[in-house]
Amino acid sequence: MPQIESSRGSVWRAPGMAPLLAMSALGFAGFALLLPTAPLWARHIGADEGGAGLVNAVLMLATVLVQTTVPWALRTIGWRLVLSAGMLLLGLPSMLLIFTDELWQVLAVSAVRGAGFAALTVCGASAVAHLVPRSHSGRAVGVYGLSIALPQFLLTPTSAWIAESVDFRVVFVLGCLPALAVPFAIALGARIGRAGGEDEPEDAGPGGGRVFLALALPALVLLAITTPGGAVISFAPQLGFGPFAVIIALFALTGVAAFSRFIAGGLADRYGPHRFIPPLLGTGAVGLGLVAWATIAPADSALVLVAGAMLTGIAYGALQNLTLVISFAAVPIRMRNIASTTWNMGFDTGTGLGSLVVGFIAAGTSFAVGFSVTAAFCAVVGALYRLFPVRGDGERRVVDVERLVVLL
Repeated sequence: MPQIESSRGSVWRAPGMAPLLAMSALGFAGFALLLPTAPLWARHIGADEGGAGLVNAVLMLATVLVQTTVPWALRTIGWRLVLSAGMLLLGLPSMLLIFTDELWQVLAVSAVRGAGFAALTVCGASAVAHLVPRSHSGRAVGVYGLSIALPQFLLTPTSAWIAESVDFRVVFVLGCLPALAVPFAIALGARIGRAGGEDEPEDAGPGGGRVFLALALPALVLLAITTPGGAVISFAPQLGFGPFAVIIALFALTGVAAFSRFIAGGLADRYGPHRFIPPLLGTGAVGLGLVAWATIAPADSALVLVAGAMLTGIAYGALQNLTLVISFAAVPIRMRNIASTTWNMGFDTGTGLGSLVVGFIAAGTSFAVGFSVTAAFCAVVGALYRLFPVRGDGERRVVDVERLVVLL
């Protein structure tokens, strides 16, 4: 596949990047609009905190289950059909929420949308590895990260406000935006399909069970930060703060996440990704501790909430980039779709768990306890990552997780 040849080439100009970025932006726009709004709609029609938490948990459960089939689907029916179907399944069901008045109906829509989101996430991340060489992977992941983070930055904080201040139906109609990405999905799929026979030569690398061991620790790191990230996004409108404070906090989280994800790409290419992970997990734990503290007295702690959201956003954005770079570096080229699937399963499992676990903990105790648990999870995973060193292998660096598996 034709890729950037010069070490100084711009990843923005890599063939196929333009449709990838457009498709990803539209797809994640639909995702971001409903991530806080669908649980809020569930509360609006009578569900409790636990029921509201189920909405995004079901979305992510369906996503993770379908993600396991995406590599097979790409081999069987091809990129164009998989991507086009994914965009339609993610976007069009949003309109059905207008007609829902029971929790099970909202959950059913979430499940269908999760199937579409599975195709978008696995194919989008995998396409980055198809379009650029490994030497540019950090920067390419950063650019790809911007295309998915900017819609979340603009829409996640405002969608709940639009729903409550204007009308839920406006958000549900806008949630169909992924369907507009079908032409870009077809163009990207055609690009990858045409160049499929010109791919890089398969390289030697770990195989079989060792590949999955090599992918386990970055997936655990991703799980540790997306669990609280998903919880903050899902429950910020329900924490007892005023609408303005919620919007600013979500802008802080998603905006800082977009910036840190982009910056982390260049740092990963230059210095390697591993050294940044423990301190970033520590930063996330501190931010979540501040969020937990803020929920104890919402009327007097809006600034604490915003500060906690910003610190959480630094870790949330940067660790998404770094763990994806590590995952691609840990496998031979022929298995990059598997690396993308594993990474996305970690991301989406964390987002779903954050909604489910924090929701049910809050229903039984408080949001302060729920966010404190996620902060402790971040800290523990950061400590584990520091305990198990990185093993060098030429330009590729593989995380040594065998000692971790033995320990567990």
